[in-house]
Amino acid sequence: MNLIHKFLNLVLPPIALIILCVSTLFLLIFRLFSCISRSIFSENMAGKVVVITGGSSGIGEVYRSSTHIAYEYAKRRASLVLVARREAKLQSVAERTRQLGSPDVVIVPADVSMAAECKRFVEEAVNHFGRLDHLVCNAGVVVYCPVEDTTNVEKLRPVMDINFWGPVYATHFALPHLRKSKGRIIVNASMKGWLVSPWSILYGASKAAIVSFCETLRVELAQDVKVTIVAPGFVNSEITQGKHISKEGEVEVDQEMSKVMSGKFPVESTEDCARAIVDGVCRGDRYIIEPSWYRILLQFQFLCPELVEWFARSLYKTKPQDAATKRDAMGLKKY
Repeated sequence: MNLIHKFLNLVLPPIALIILCVSTLFLLIFRLFSCISRSIFSENMAGKVVVITGGSSGIGEVYRSSTHIAYEYAKRRASLVLVARREAKLQSVAERTRQLGSPDVVIVPADVSMAAECKRFVEEAVNHFGRLDHLVCNAGVVVYCPVEDTTNVEKLRPVMDINFWGPVYATHFALPHLRKSKGRIIVNASMKGWLVSPWSILYGASKAAIVSFCETLRVELAQDVKVTIVAPGFVNSEITQGKHISKEGEVEVDQEMSKVMSGKFPVESTEDCARAIVDGVCRGDRYIIEPSWYRILLQFQFLCPELVEWFARSLYKTKPQDAATKRDAMGLKKY
């Protein structure tokens, strides 16, 4: 067995390099034609049914983008099922989507971290409309603190329950209906699913887990159900406004922490991000990275991980003797 491994170690690298060089040209040509095709043809959402989780804030609206994603689908005359825990906010978002052109909107107060709740909102959507075309998993929470500073690590379970298990539960119950419609699953994975993320390590880990789930799911489903992975950078939302789970496991809003975590990067407007996401989904994009310049960071992450680690460390980490001074300068004294 050792001889086999030694042989493969010797032979496979040059063979792989040759295959990579040959296939890259064909892959680039395929992507060029695919890009042209997607720019010409876009999915008509009129009369189709879209379930959006996190629909009372953010992109989604906990990500305020969910609300604006709902608005973009409404402009395309899709029927909507809005899912979130805050019923009052869902009502106001639903009213706005009707004004923008959605022919029918159903709101379902639910907690995506519970499998029974996910089953219920999928069933309500199908019972009401008779079909399901797009499932948008956009609910999410973030925690800001180094893992060693957590006072009770068990209280941080909601990060994984909502960011990972929420999309998994919803996908599981929606898949039979999405197969019938040849539909699409859209999951907000965040750039931190790929990039190192000091001070939000558990958030990044939950997003990395959902990226792996979606990429493997795409293979399992073949072409029966499409999967789009959305990876926004810093977007104006409740999260970038300081809403997070503290190291004690409690939800709090802290503008100071928000400035520390995202103040070094430009923050995109929720409207622009949501528009780009829905445009990409209707084009059939497999990945939507918004703003697109973040793609450069991914190249550095995979090609020069040591450089990315050094850069991240210089932004967020300090030597022990410099910690107090730097925390004061960054507004982090109380952390």
